[in-house]
Amino acid sequence: MGPIRGSKKKRKIDNENVLVCGSFEEGCADWWEQFCKQIAGSVSPSKSPDHFESVFKVSRKTFNYICSLVNEPMMAKATSFAFLNGKSMSLYDQVALALRRLSSGDSLTGVANYFGTSHITVSHVTWRFVEAIEERGLHHLQWPSTDYEITQIKSKFENIRGLPNCCGAIDTTHIMMLLAVTDKNNNAWLDRMDNHSMILQVIVDPDMRFRDVVTGWPGTLDDASVLQKSSLFDRSEKGERLNGKKLKLTEGTELQEYIVGDSSFPLLPWLITPYQGQDLPETKSEFNKRHLATRLVAHRALARLKDVWRIIHGVMWRPDKNRLPRVILACCILHNIVIDMKDDVLDELILTHQHDPGYRSEVCDMADKNASISRDKLALYLSGRLAA
Repeated sequence: MGPIRGSKKKRKIDNENVLVCGSFEEGCADWWEQFCKQIAGSVSPSKSPDHFESVFKVSRKTFNYICSLVNEPMMAKATSFAFLNGKSMSLYDQVALALRRLSSGDSLTGVANYFGTSHITVSHVTWRFVEAIEERGLHHLQWPSTDYEITQIKSKFENIRGLPNCCGAIDTTHIMMLLAVTDKNNNAWLDRMDNHSMILQVIVDPDMRFRDVVTGWPGTLDDASVLQKSSLFDRSEKGERLNGKKLKLTEGTELQEYIVGDSSFPLLPWLITPYQGQDLPETKSEFNKRHLATRLVAHRALARLKDVWRIIHGVMWRPDKNRLPRVILACCILHNIVIDMKDDVLDELILTHQHDPGYRSEVCDMADKNASISRDKLALYLSGRLAA
């Protein structure tokens, strides 16, 4: 289960609202100056890039790109939006409003007061933006499709702590919700920590870019169940994914492509989990250290996602559970866009490993016999003890 995209009819574009891509940078500079004057009553106006980034969590370069990306679908619709003073909202205004809503985590009323508009307008503009990002930005969230790309990913993962032929790290996080008492389906969303939540499962590359996203499932499900309901599981089990070149460890011993995950996931030929138990022998203990260092990239990616796009950071007040998966997906796409744009704003972020405070890791006892043998051989190989 995940974000479900409905069929959309293409509408005729109002040529008066279309901006030429080459004019976005200049147009944004003029817009920012006017915007600072407009919000002077809310914050101290400033023309500095630092102030821009603190407001929207992206640089002007990335903001310009996002505007060019969503321009056509956002401006093609007949509905127009306005501030309380009657002034029509430009594309920049709408993108700024949506980014502020997604990145600040402020309430609809809080964002409305900041921009001088109504909370209904904030809701409608944000949703239009989410739809536009999903429609035009999905190419930023794709499984690697070329041999060169997958080779680079494997090389970077191996450079972390030596795990060869690794293609990704998998992890999950909970998007917490405060549901209405009258909601008859409340218990379906109650997770093991007695929070109402929706699960987000991601596979991350070594640059903390999301390569696969599954969301929409209720917190009652454990990580293994969410995985088994995903298309990734079906395709990997059928040999349609993680089916690239095997790595020859020694004569007669090959290692297929795989991803790494913690003990909440099953041990499978294409998903390697750590050894469980205390007082492990040195070979297995060392393997676990390497494994942890490698999969921490997924922890960091989810922590950054929630730190930057704070609408999914805390407890969401009575969200539309049908729309929430698409809001989460939009945040994941924006996360990737910031990475793809090599945005300098990333340099200012303090990265943490915490994205699910209070949640302890689950333990899945499911283990494929062949996968267990492969993990043992990999551990011996890494320790230099696997005989040729």
